[in-house]
Amino acid sequence: MLNKVWFWLAVIGITYGFAKGLYEEVVDSRQPETAVVSESKDPASADTTSSTTEEQSEDEVRERGLLASGQRLTESALNSAKTAVTLCIGLIGIMALWLGLLQIANDAGLIESLARLLRPAMRWLFPDIPDGHPAQGAIIMNLSANMLGLDNAATPMGLKAMQEMQDLNPEPDTATNSMAMFLAINTSNVTLIPFAIIGYRVLYNSSEPTQPIAGTLMVTSLATIVAIFAARMLSKLPMYQTSPVAAAAEPTSESTEE
Repeated sequence: MLNKVWFWLAVIGITYGFAKGLYEEVVDSRQPETAVVSESKDPASADTTSSTTEEQSEDEVRERGLLASGQRLTESALNSAKTAVTLCIGLIGIMALWLGLLQIANDAGLIESLARLLRPAMRWLFPDIPDGHPAQGAIIMNLSANMLGLDNAATPMGLKAMQEMQDLNPEPDTATNSMAMFLAINTSNVTLIPFAIIGYRVLYNSSEPTQPIAGTLMVTSLATIVAIFAARMLSKLPMYQTSPVAAAAEPTSESTEE
């Protein structure tokens, strides 16, 4: 499903870029031209000559715009592909390093130790998740990767955490409060050290690649605090709470039918 979504997004983006470039090229190339009217005494022949000249000029402008737009689209696509490959190669080392460290931390039991250390905070943030559940470890690894600015490394653990929390969900078609809190924290994305941003700045030969650390830490911390309290306050509203009466009524009706 995701592959289809990305495919159609790419198709729509390419089509839109081509159409926009063609339109801009035609508009920019169209300049007011003075109609050359022959000094003929017959006004009908003069009108015919001017209209023919205008039609030819419009056709030429349209052809030039189409060719120029296609050429620019091809050049942009090739340059973007080259830039993407260059960035990926530059980030391979950084991603491999921190993914390896996260795996070592998991194998060494550091994640379990962090889970015990952060148990009070985990209980307050995710009260629906019991102690020692696999969802806690996945959440901690996801948040750890986000704190290090490793978004790509955090994605697999985030999906794993949502899968584990779904196993605890009494209503599979409705997100639990813990799921909402987890998504709120991921959206605000606490970042202690933005290694991905630092990697980009190093790749482009920045003189101070670590300069954004202080600003990133301040902004993401404030955003996370707001997201946590917003999720907590919204979870207390009646419209976002699960009705125990409705949940208990469903098995009763099914058993009655049987």
